[in-house]
Amino acid sequence: MDKLFKLKENGTSVRTELLAGLTTFMTMAYIVALNPNLLTNFDVGSPLWNAVFVATCIASAIGTFCMAILANKPFAMAPGMGLNSFFAVVSANIAAITGVTYAEGFRAALAIILIEGVVFIILSVLNIREKIVQAIPLGIRLGIAPAIGFMLLNIGFGSNAGVYSETGGPFYALRDFFGAMTSTLAKESMGSGYETMVLTVLTMFFGLFVIVILDMQHVRGAVLIGMLCASIFNWISSAAFLHVNPFASLATASFIPPFKDLAEQTLFRISFSGLFDAGVFTAITLIITFCMIDMFDTIGTLVGTASRAGMLNENGEMPQMKEALTSDAIGTIVGSLLGTSTITTFVESAAGVEAGGRTGLTALTTGLLFLACIFIAPLAAIIPAAATSSALIYVGIVMVAGLRNVNFNDLTQLVPVTVMMLAMPISGSIGHAIGLGMIIYTVMQVFTGNAKKVSGLTYLIALLFLVKFFLVA
Repeated sequence: MDKLFKLKENGTSVRTELLAGLTTFMTMAYIVALNPNLLTNFDVGSPLWNAVFVATCIASAIGTFCMAILANKPFAMAPGMGLNSFFAVVSANIAAITGVTYAEGFRAALAIILIEGVVFIILSVLNIREKIVQAIPLGIRLGIAPAIGFMLLNIGFGSNAGVYSETGGPFYALRDFFGAMTSTLAKESMGSGYETMVLTVLTMFFGLFVIVILDMQHVRGAVLIGMLCASIFNWISSAAFLHVNPFASLATASFIPPFKDLAEQTLFRISFSGLFDAGVFTAITLIITFCMIDMFDTIGTLVGTASRAGMLNENGEMPQMKEALTSDAIGTIVGSLLGTSTITTFVESAAGVEAGGRTGLTALTTGLLFLACIFIAPLAAIIPAAATSSALIYVGIVMVAGLRNVNFNDLTQLVPVTVMMLAMPISGSIGHAIGLGMIIYTVMQVFTGNAKKVSGLTYLIALLFLVKFFLVA
């Protein structure tokens, strides 16, 4: 193990790496069910849903294995959030334009993902993606980690633990909970979801405080222990106060992987003809859009998480960046062939890094758990979303500390970073926030007489994002 992953050189151990891998998996296990939900419009249990479920597990595992072996980094991969929602919309639009079923539109959209992956392999081999990373100004690179921190806080308090009831939803912790506590009308509008919301918030903060206290005592695996404590608290409280059996789903759950549906629905069933039937210009525009969003989402996650782990050199660059980006490209190609949207580096990898993960053994552990999830998915499903929120909130808080590296006296750093910190959680896209930061940085330099300080590639990136925002959207 030490020879393969250089554990001693990175100041870690097998135990720490295994715990970190488990922590990462638990914070992102939600993708196993959420991805097929989003890609099939919540058609749970249908052949297409089953196929995407298996594809999600296998493609995530393979992409993560590549990251472990090729780059020796503790980062995990899975179908990117935001990109999967966009993929679902594209699939539906292709189906509507060409007059085919959603499943056929889905297979046509998979052609976009395959082309995207091939393009990324070429760009990675030619070191072009690495040069793009270097073209991002140092100030913006330093601001990516705290911006991701705010994004994680938003996910933890918001979308990761929304509550539904007979009156609608989702209701979120930082919006509806505090409003319900001070307004009778707001409380009534939540209906039966109010009690669930209270338990959700209590679970979040209980888990968060356990993690913080254990971390202050330098307990290894504090994040994982906190999540487990929060889960137990939630299970007991659900049974005692909400009269809900948190393990009821296990009674009817199936532990047999639906490999047959994978073979019949999506495996090697990419439709290039279906894609170009929607129009050549439309196809090219969609390919470019997916490439841009994925490229900067991945770059942002890698740089931000590596910054928190102390993996960046004095120039703000991560060693083995080429191998990490190549792993991302391989994962995307495999995902398209199996039947899922773009595979990308997950921001939740920061939870494993915070738990001590420093090498590819962390990623290898997470990848193995993704494979196991094909057989034990019902067990992963009983982990409360509020418990994973505890970890995301804690990691988000810790990553915000990266602001200390930003020069607050330099407006060309302060302004783009501040905008990024707002744009990232609001837009839900790391790539879009970086693009906005690049545009602001470039404009500021040009109009303050420093145009020559900006590289040609930086100008090109800023221009491409301008086109993306205003012409492609």
